[in-house]
Amino acid sequence: MRIAGAALNQTPLDWDNNISNIIAAINEAKDKKVDVLCLPELCITGYGCEDWFLSEWVAETALKNLIDLIPHTTNIVVSFGLPIRFNDLVYNCACLVKNKEILGISAKQFLANDGVHYEPRWFTPWQHSQIENFKIEGKNYPFGDILYNIDGIKIGYEICEDAWRPDNVRPASRLCKLNVDLILNPSASHFAFAKSDFRYNLIIGSSEKFNCTYLYANLLGNEAGRMIFDGEVLIARNGDLIQRNDRLSFKNLNLVYADIDFSTGKVSEDPLQPDDREKNFEFWEAVTLGLFDYMRKSHSKGFVLSLSGGADSSACAVMVSEMIKKGIKELGVKEFLDKGGLSPIPGIESEPYESQIRLVTEKVLTCAYQSTKNSGRETYESAEKLADSIGARFYHWDVQDQVSGYIKTIEHVLAHPLSWEKHDITLQNIQARSRSPIIWMLANINNALLITTSNRSEGDVGYATMDGDTSGSIAPIAGVDKHFIQQWLTWAEKNLDQPGLRFVNSLIPTAELRPVEKTQTDEKDLMPYWLLADIEKLAIKDKKSPLEVFNILAKENKTEPALLRSYVDKFFKMWARNQWKRERLAPGFHLDEFNVDPKTWCRFPILNSGFKNELKKLKD
Repeated sequence: MRIAGAALNQTPLDWDNNISNIIAAINEAKDKKVDVLCLPELCITGYGCEDWFLSEWVAETALKNLIDLIPHTTNIVVSFGLPIRFNDLVYNCACLVKNKEILGISAKQFLANDGVHYEPRWFTPWQHSQIENFKIEGKNYPFGDILYNIDGIKIGYEICEDAWRPDNVRPASRLCKLNVDLILNPSASHFAFAKSDFRYNLIIGSSEKFNCTYLYANLLGNEAGRMIFDGEVLIARNGDLIQRNDRLSFKNLNLVYADIDFSTGKVSEDPLQPDDREKNFEFWEAVTLGLFDYMRKSHSKGFVLSLSGGADSSACAVMVSEMIKKGIKELGVKEFLDKGGLSPIPGIESEPYESQIRLVTEKVLTCAYQSTKNSGRETYESAEKLADSIGARFYHWDVQDQVSGYIKTIEHVLAHPLSWEKHDITLQNIQARSRSPIIWMLANINNALLITTSNRSEGDVGYATMDGDTSGSIAPIAGVDKHFIQQWLTWAEKNLDQPGLRFVNSLIPTAELRPVEKTQTDEKDLMPYWLLADIEKLAIKDKKSPLEVFNILAKENKTEPALLRSYVDKFFKMWARNQWKRERLAPGFHLDEFNVDPKTWCRFPILNSGFKNELKKLKD
């Protein structure tokens, strides 16, 4: 039996796109003589429909589209993912169809309810071992926890989260007792650093533990804005990985197959090794795909970036550059432009690859250096040289007149001058805010997305100006900390052939908002970025108290105790008072095992005690 899994790049409620991808997958499977094809979880609707799963018409439309897809299943078995409304409750389901006949509908038994997932808000878990009848166009079909028999091969389901539960409760343990041959796992499993390693262990280990063939098929791409799906397809048998695909593809469809002789246990493929990627590489792969899908699915024509010459904006510029390089290499320049919704560039297909990249980059990415009297020559040169090296359109203008105008107006109204000694934050913020209106104008003129360059460390402590440097449509690096960004830029300069980064990699991070003589640096304002990342992990991811954080880090003996205590105190105070900023940050990608986005991973009250009692314990 030839079995296949297909990763699909779907979009919530985009029926035409989703159905087109599904049909393309079925046709490719037929061309490759596939017997059983597993498509991802909720592939008909898209996974990210959120509260629209609660509306009756979404499930009705999904079912109608399923019925329309059935004629495409001639001489093939296909698993479709969709929501089903049954007895006024909504279930996350997979419908198995063989040769234009529905065999049954399997319902998800365990719902993801941690981190970025809120499935119980929309779906109801199905009770194991229970089967009922569900009527479609007047005919009853089995619905629930079903073991299928196709040509003597027993097939069962685990739908995504079902497989991540303890072995004694997950569906596979009961299927094993029923001598299952093949377990299908249609999934919508979000990308996170190193998560693929866990997934390999899960899928390969399950095939061994439950003495079966295990087929896993994930969604692909930036489906709904924040979560990126890596599109992983894995086929394992009795403890061996026998097939996998390339993750994070720019294509709409990524299908792989394997031949299994269920009577003898023989397979057509030699065992494979897991696709082991380091964190820097995964960051590059995920963000470039995330940006491309965000651009095209938002119907935007490119990106605009306020390029300060610092680490964060440089990382964003390089990611757009790499998005173009990676996309053209995988799709070809014509398909890249077509799929991206970008207008054609006459004669570009006859140009060499490097010229294609520069021509497209000039069209897609516009950068601007917005100086004030506090800006330094080094950051201007860093920005200009990076933009030139990647081929981006580059502008330079000065906003000091706007800054001075605002200051003069408020000084006149208040009848007293402003000074750095008394009005430090005010004078810093007005510079950042004065840059926002004109860069937004440019984004509007270009019908482009304005990139905001906030990283996770800045989100932690509110080290950003609301309606200033936080202005934007998308925050591509908001899911990672500044310490990681700094080392990634060094890695990218060497490993991604980005020579323009050597300028920013030689600079000390600074906001350049105070006068030069005050020698402002980010770490002087805050604390060492590596330490901020360590405190963040313990305080936010692990939910440790201030005293617990201090005690853990003090044992590492990296920072003098009194200084460490002051940094922990500063972190918790700044975290507590800046939740309102985190509520307003532009959408960012979920990339790590945690993030500080209150709309996905981390919720915290805007109004709170400021950890008053907990910080007193730390002080005492």
